[in-house]
Amino acid sequence: MRRTFEWMIGLRYTRAKRRNRFVSFISATSIIGITLGVTALIVVISVMNGFQDELRERILGMTAHVTVTERGGALADWETVTERVEANPAVQAVAPYVQAEGMLSAEDEVSGAIVRGIEPGLETPVTDIGAHMQQGGLDSLEAGGFGIVLGSALARSLGVEVGDRLMLISADVAITPVGGMLRQRRFTVVGIFEVGMYEYDRGTAMVHMADAQALFRTGGRVSGLRLKLDDIFAAPAVARELDRELGYPYVAQDWTQSNANFFRAIQIERTVMFIILSLIVAVAAFNIVSTLVMLVTDKQGDIAILRTLGASPASIMTIFIITGVFIGLIGTAVGVAVGVLIAENIDVIVPWIEGLAGTQFMPADVYYISEVPSRLDWSDVGLIGLMAFALSFLATLYPAWRASRVQPAQALRYE
Repeated sequence: MRRTFEWMIGLRYTRAKRRNRFVSFISATSIIGITLGVTALIVVISVMNGFQDELRERILGMTAHVTVTERGGALADWETVTERVEANPAVQAVAPYVQAEGMLSAEDEVSGAIVRGIEPGLETPVTDIGAHMQQGGLDSLEAGGFGIVLGSALARSLGVEVGDRLMLISADVAITPVGGMLRQRRFTVVGIFEVGMYEYDRGTAMVHMADAQALFRTGGRVSGLRLKLDDIFAAPAVARELDRELGYPYVAQDWTQSNANFFRAIQIERTVMFIILSLIVAVAAFNIVSTLVMLVTDKQGDIAILRTLGASPASIMTIFIITGVFIGLIGTAVGVAVGVLIAENIDVIVPWIEGLAGTQFMPADVYYISEVPSRLDWSDVGLIGLMAFALSFLATLYPAWRASRVQPAQALRYE
């Protein structure tokens, strides 16, 4: 009976009366503030999740899940190491590579680049570079053909297209009878790719591994092995396992280590955005304090009557906690519903807004990611909803405590 009595009065106080319209206005403002804060948090965190996934896919389109190298130099007996690595059940594909710095020259344009020698047939199962080819293909790279595949930004800077020829100059100096000379070789552009990461599109060139070994004089050795796993998130554990199995002098490094600073920066930005937007929810939640304080002042006569009828201070406190929590619950629920709706349909909403505004927020000629990605994580939604509800509950405690301290005789003196 007491529970029904407290809930009935607590919920009744959330409805407007003629003489306390201002209190109801502040209450509505609190609900709207919580709704907007929760909505903004869900949408922003979902968009950041989408960007993180998109960038991860683009990075892994060029880098391997795990890379095996040898301390102090190139990998000599790489065929044997490949067999040992392939014995691990988590490894799906292995591709050797030769990597070195070089300079590309075409007409009057010169640019430095990371030159990677690959075996096209083995590279395709490991990375997604083949799916990002704009012109030509990796299968155009043949041993002895001296063909080269360039990133789109690198090709533009050199002013070359498929079929054009350029000079690849090694950074190593060859000692000849007439002195030191840079090794160089003329290559033909057989393909252009674009993965959407400027670092790779502007600074990466690919040639056949045999051509790279000939140019850089590796003597049949390779720089390392690139591995594709059945689960990218298992890469750290698999890398540690391979480290133990292969032993010295081999080193296994996973993609989270090679891009640690980049993904750490994204995680820090995500955390900072969560904290900043949480302040919006906190401000809106603590508007409940002013709402309940004014409500307690307005209802002192009612409180005094309830006390004289036998209501305990705990019951009075419970009534006003119910009132404040109900306000916070409505704002949180509506915010979660609207936030989820926007996050799930952002690929439709953003183009619609762009159409109304007559502009593009992320033009393709400026940003490589021209669409706003989004990935809704229900654990984030639950955390945001729980945080908003907890702040709303905390905001009710002080006004509810003040209501429980009202003295009946003093409150009814001027009634």
